Amino acid sequence: MGTFDFLLQGLLVAAQPMNLLYALIGVTLGTAVGVLPGIGPALTVALLLPVTYQLDPAGSLIMFAGIYYGGMYGGSTTSILLNTPGESASIVTALEGNKMARAGRGGPALATAAIGSFVAGLIATLGLAFIAPYIVKLALVFGPREYFALMVLAFVTVSSAFGDSTLRGLTSLFVGLTLACIGIDQLTGQARLSFGVPDLLDGIEVTTLAVAMFAIGETLFIAAQGDRGPDKVEAVKGSVWMNAADWGRSWKPWLRGTFIGFPIGAMPAGGAEIGTFLSYAAEKRLTKHPEEFGNGAIEGVAGPEAANNASAAGTLVPLLTLGLPTTATAAIMLAGFQQYGLQPGPLLFATNPQLVWGLIASLLIANFMLLVLNLPLIGLWVKLLTIPKPWLYAGILLFATLGTIGANPSVFELGMLLAFGLLGYVMRIFGYPIAPVVVGLILGPLAEQQLRRALSISQGDVTVLFTSPLAAVLLVIAALALIVPLILRARGRGEMLAQLAASED
Repeated sequence: MGTFDFLLQGLLVAAQPMNLLYALIGVTLGTAVGVLPGIGPALTVALLLPVTYQLDPAGSLIMFAGIYYGGMYGGSTTSILLNTPGESASIVTALEGNKMARAGRGGPALATAAIGSFVAGLIATLGLAFIAPYIVKLALVFGPREYFALMVLAFVTVSSAFGDSTLRGLTSLFVGLTLACIGIDQLTGQARLSFGVPDLLDGIEVTTLAVAMFAIGETLFIAAQGDRGPDKVEAVKGSVWMNAADWGRSWKPWLRGTFIGFPIGAMPAGGAEIGTFLSYAAEKRLTKHPEEFGNGAIEGVAGPEAANNASAAGTLVPLLTLGLPTTATAAIMLAGFQQYGLQPGPLLFATNPQLVWGLIASLLIANFMLLVLNLPLIGLWVKLLTIPKPWLYAGILLFATLGTIGANPSVFELGMLLAFGLLGYVMRIFGYPIAPVVVGLILGPLAEQQLRRALSISQGDVTVLFTSPLAAVLLVIAALALIVPLILRARGRGEMLAQLAASED
């Protein structure tokens, strides 16, 4: 069967009434949380993990993907009207979008963001459908040592991609790897780091950790900052539709942003932020209206927003084909797969093709839903910005607690929720990224399993990890991904110190 056949089968799965409902719930929730500053898709998916435990796997994953896409859409509304990006990937949109809103052109800015996201999401989802099978074919030749090398690459890229410091990223990762060691050793049957506590013999629940670190930790961090005063929301004046000139200036940035964002999102060290910055730089260089950049150029909204949504589809390429999360939301979605006993990767395409292709096809449907939701309902999304923050975060705490109790009614589990929430709060205070902890807990046991398997086959010969050309290449890439950012940061600091010294002279 070809890709078109699989995609048609996926559309039949995604078009089932319950799956359409899950997709609608996902994109609506995603747009809402994208609009609300400080609440991203990762937090929302983490909150819903324990609630969706009893649901159908396909429906839950379709809803999670809808939240991810919706969050990317909704972040632009806050960036344009409030100059406060709801998502880190929407930072660039605020540069020109808020200037347009202040000049009374908030409607066209929101329209070009919504339509650009739709165009990019559509093209990128088709790209995902056609590229994924080829990566799966490549991944099927992987043995234990290749998988271990791939896990090492995932650990390094996740540590480098999140946060400003590679050392802090690695520290967060090792916290997650240490937590992954808790429980019964799968090979020997011995208890590890359980300290005689029976509840720890099954290990740390990924769901509890994700909810605690993302939801509880974020809520405590926001509460500790106090009331900063009300933010000024720019009113949407006039029509939200674009005129002919706006269309003429937007369609090329939409396409360019798509083709910049998708491959960057698909890279193991990718992420939406890089694509949006590159798209903005490209539009600034190619524009016929350079004087408008910095004062509200529509190209500066259209290109980055397209890159933002294209990278969201690109992120699903390594997640679905190799099981590698490159964003915080992808890491939580990986936990979502695992709570149903599913492991993303090449075998999932062979053992559960209906679920995978249904998920991919649902992204096409989600794009149409988001376009319908975003343009006519802009007024509704703006009203969400008036919700008092104490109510909002108190609701998150309540929902996180009830969700955890529902999934695992245990006093010990609630204690773990509080303990990991406090850990997440402390890590945020000191600037340590959260996502590597979750990735370490999820991928740590898999990396250990593949390492032991490789060493068992070679009878303890460690050099077997480097003798495979593919494994060696992956380990070299991992080493470069670790060393190159350190060199670049050191060089940047050196240049900055030299400039400061020159200015003092």
